Amino acid sequence: MDCGRSPRARNPRELTATPSTFGKYPTLTMGVEEELMIVDPATLDLFPGVQRIRARAESYDLPGPVKTELHASIFELNTPPCATAHEAAASLTALRRGIAEVVAAEGLAFAAAGCHPFARALDQEIVDDERYQHFVGWAGVSAQRQGVQGLHVHLSMPDGETCWGVLEGMLQWLPVILALSANSPWFEGVQNGVHSNRAEILLDLPRTGAPPPCGSYAGWEAWANRLIALGIFEDATRLWWDVRPNPHLGTVEVRIADQQTDVRRSAALAALIQALAATIIEAGPSGDVDPSRRGDYHHNRWAASHYGPLATLIHPEGNRIATAAELGAELLAFVAPAATALGSSDLLAIINPDVCEADLQTVLSTPHEVAADLVARSLA
Repeated sequence: MDCGRSPRARNPRELTATPSTFGKYPTLTMGVEEELMIVDPATLDLFPGVQRIRARAESYDLPGPVKTELHASIFELNTPPCATAHEAAASLTALRRGIAEVVAAEGLAFAAAGCHPFARALDQEIVDDERYQHFVGWAGVSAQRQGVQGLHVHLSMPDGETCWGVLEGMLQWLPVILALSANSPWFEGVQNGVHSNRAEILLDLPRTGAPPPCGSYAGWEAWANRLIALGIFEDATRLWWDVRPNPHLGTVEVRIADQQTDVRRSAALAALIQALAATIIEAGPSGDVDPSRRGDYHHNRWAASHYGPLATLIHPEGNRIATAAELGAELLAFVAPAATALGSSDLLAIINPDVCEADLQTVLSTPHEVAADLVARSLA
């Protein structure tokens, strides 16, 4: 999670256009971020060991950096820019294997999921970094509650308008991806009936959910720059939407998915998101967006977070309903030609739209059983 305090207002005349690097990499070049939990192997509780792990990792040849997150019990792994989904899958696997050695050398363990099954977020130590401390000072308990982990997928875009077009085209399908990725059914020791508690908790922050219907990248940039000038936020990384333009990296960044326990599912969801973007680009501009569809999105997001694949969603066409599982199958068929062209059909075959990883947690009786299972499956 990119964090920061609310800055002072600036003189709008001093504001320049949002810097971007669109076109730096070939279109659809992929980068994947995994957010993982540090666990005490004896108690299975969260452990604030991120600085120890980062220091230890410097002597290992990992294929990507180890980064801090808001809480000292979380770290982030990033793949390098990958030309294909299979390359991203290999990088994710190598990162998991490498970090397992690093964490074990520190006498610790790690687990991958949307949130820890019994740890309390408000009890977790905040990383001793100015940006995180300022963020908590500004957002208070809303920030402290963000003890949740997501799978983020960056896709390089050739220009801002293509980026915005892909963003708008993806929105109708993102609640389906949330349902397929739901992996946080336990929260603070309770199985509360919500498949993705992470998705619910994220809404505590401002500027979450779906972006406003700005009409174009130029419209979004004008809106963002106006709010930056007013001092509402410092830069585009302070927008915690489910999908956002990331002009600094030249990408569209898809942030909807819960962190997956099985690294193969992380790779499969990344491949699905890449194939969806390719399908949208191939289809070309879809014309004006009906702002009322944001209401459909908010309903679908809520339903997907609560019920996973069994959720009843408004169909992207807007004229009927279907389960998230049915729409998942439709989405896989929709992107199949692009997946074939990209060489990732075998990765998409990993996804069964009828189930999600939350289902594997809900059949266990206690949160400690869940934590032990997450540690074991994160390494499998």
